[in-house]
This record gives sequence, C-alpha cells and structure tokens, in this order.
Amino acid sequence: MNPSAQGWVKKLLKEIEKKDAIFNFNEEAFYNALRNCGFIYGSNLDIIGGIIEKKDLTEEELCKTNLFLALVYTHNKSKSHIPFIDSVINFYTDINELKITFFQELLGGKKSSEQLEKIIHKRTQIDANVLTKNFNYFIINALLFIDVLAYQEFLKKNTISIDYIKNLEAAIETISLDVLNSKTTKNQYDESLIKLFEASLRFKDNIHVGYKKAIKIIKTKQEKNYILDLACMATWGDRTIDDNEQQFLIQLGTDLNINTTRINQSIGSVNHFYTVNKDNIALLSSKNIVQSFYDNSSKMVNKLITRNSKRLYQELKDSKELMILLSQSTVRDLNKEEQKKVQEQLLDIFKSIPSLAIFMLPGGALLLPLVVKFIPKLLPSAFDDNRIDG
Repeated sequence: MNPSAQGWVKKLLKEIEKKDAIFNFNEEAFYNALRNCGFIYGSNLDIIGGIIEKKDLTEEELCKTNLFLALVYTHNKSKSHIPFIDSVINFYTDINELKITFFQELLGGKKSSEQLEKIIHKRTQIDANVLTKNFNYFIINALLFIDVLAYQEFLKKNTISIDYIKNLEAAIETISLDVLNSKTTKNQYDESLIKLFEASLRFKDNIHVGYKKAIKIIKTKQEKNYILDLACMATWGDRTIDDNEQQFLIQLGTDLNINTTRINQSIGSVNHFYTVNKDNIALLSSKNIVQSFYDNSSKMVNKLITRNSKRLYQELKDSKELMILLSQSTVRDLNKEEQKKVQEQLLDIFKSIPSLAIFMLPGGALLLPLVVKFIPKLLPSAFDDNRIDG
C-alpha cells in the first residue's frame, strides 16, 4: 500500500476489512494510539497501533494513512448508513463551503475513492497550486485532529456547523497562548510559535475568546484530551516543563474535568514521545519545537521557488533595486526600511505568478525571509553580476 500512488484508498480499505484490527480499539485506546504514533503531535512516526506495516513510508505518507484511518474508525463507530467515502467527501464539501474553489476541481461527478485520495493529499501536503488555504495550516499537522473531531460532529446530523470549527480553533488559540505565556522565561522561538499557531488556523475571522469561555467551548472527552495534549506539546518546546508550566497544565486539566491520572499521563506521554524519538524528529536537533516548523517551511519554500525559477528570474530582471537588495542580503543584514522594500516588491512579483501567490495569504509573509534566503542560491550567476557589497 503506497499512499503516494493512485488506488491506495481502496487497497487500504481492503486491508482493514481483512484484519478488522482498527475496530478492536475503544475510543480512549484509539486516541492513545493516535498520540503514540505521533499524529496528535504532528510528527507521524508510525501507523496507528501498527494496524499495517510501516515499511518505508515517508512521514507525509504516514500522516495521510493515519488521518484516513482516524476517519474510517470515526465513521465505523458512528454506525452511519451513508457509505464511508461518500460521507467523508460530503464532510469536506461542507466545511469548505466558504472556500469552494479549494475543492471545485475534485467535486465534479460521482464521489469516488480517487476523489478522496486527492482531498487527503491536499489536506496533508503543501501543493504549489493550493491558493485558498493558509500556508502554515499545512505545516502544523498537529491541527489535523480538528478534522477528526469535526467529522464526529458531522456524522451526528450529516451536517457540520462552521461555528463548531471556529469555536474549537478559538479555544485552541486561547489555551495555546496561555500555555506559552505561562513560561517563566519566553524566547524568540516562543514568540514565533505563537505567530505560527495564530497563522495556521482555518478561520482567521475568529473573535478572541477568554480562558473561561474557551473551557466552556470544549465539551467532549476527546476534545478535552486533545486540548490538554496540545498544551503539553507547547510546554515541551524547550525540552523542559518548568514549575509554572506544570501548574498551568494541572489547572487546565482540572478545569476541563480531566482526572489527575489522565493529566499526569498526558505530561508523561509528551516527555516519553520526544525523548524516545529524539533521533527521528527534526525539532529535537533545535532549541524549540518551532524550529521544526521552520525546517518544513524551508523545504516547501525551496520547492516552490525552484519550480518557478524561470518565471521568477524574468520578473526579477525588471526590478534592479530588488536585485541589488537581494544580492546585498547575502553578505549583510538588511535594515528595516530595506526589508520592507524587499517584501513589498516581492509581493508585487508574486501577484503575477499564480503558484507563488500563496505567500500573499495570511501567515505567508512569515516565510518571506526564507524566500530571500533561497533566491540568491537559486540564481547565483545573476546575483554575482549584481552584487554590491554593503
């Protein structure tokens, strides 16, 4: 089973039917399996509960598989009479009703496993042609479990209120920020993480809610466990949970009516996961969890710039000032005024290149420093010719 090749959904469904192992989990055990394989933390290192062999699947393929298995499990437990594939496609159509262009190329004609494969691909990977979604939403895969929670709600009435997702995301934002603010000492990585959490939510028009209201929004057992695990992940970013953070997590769990055993289990789980997998998770080679997000961003920015190098070079040639500033950025730090000029001129260029218009979206500007870093490497001869030492 290869999640990067056409036909993987049908093949995986057959494998699940043969083993039936996925349905032997109760709800809590299944959630714990999602957490243990890294799906809840956004770092997929294995398949849920070892239901199928991991083999040589990439992290992206593991993420696809785990999201799919979580949706299958949720559908089965709901006892819905609507076929699984139809149901999931209906769900994704519903939650994207305000941004239908994202799926318009997929939703024509009869619902099929091929359509579902395309939808899951677009949900778990950054694609150069995806211009209707927030860039950073794809980076923070830890937020993919929101899809599973929303699908649970969808299956109750075969419809989903957009307000449900908006409220859940608002609660996540509030509690994540409160977690980070509980740190005794905050560094630049913590500030960056705050920005990335804010930039990565599906709906950007949320009204900020207070802590007490956020707690009231979170109702189901899985929602509560998920919020607590996200909070634990945020505190563990600097590889230590200090006394203030520990107290915050205990208070959060108490406010959510989670028992002490489960609170301690969540704290222990995040410590265990990142300690045991320290050689397999990029973020642990850095000072903070946010570094992993930037590492992933670097790969995607490099991919987008490389794919569009010819068109980008043609546009850059017409902007002498921008070429000079980009060249100088390789030998010195640009001042604030120069950085602003570079940003404005790059954004003007991106407007004319559809595949790069993704940087125009909310949160996209956070990645512009990476764009500035990669362009001179991509076109070294042009920048050698224009280089003016500052």
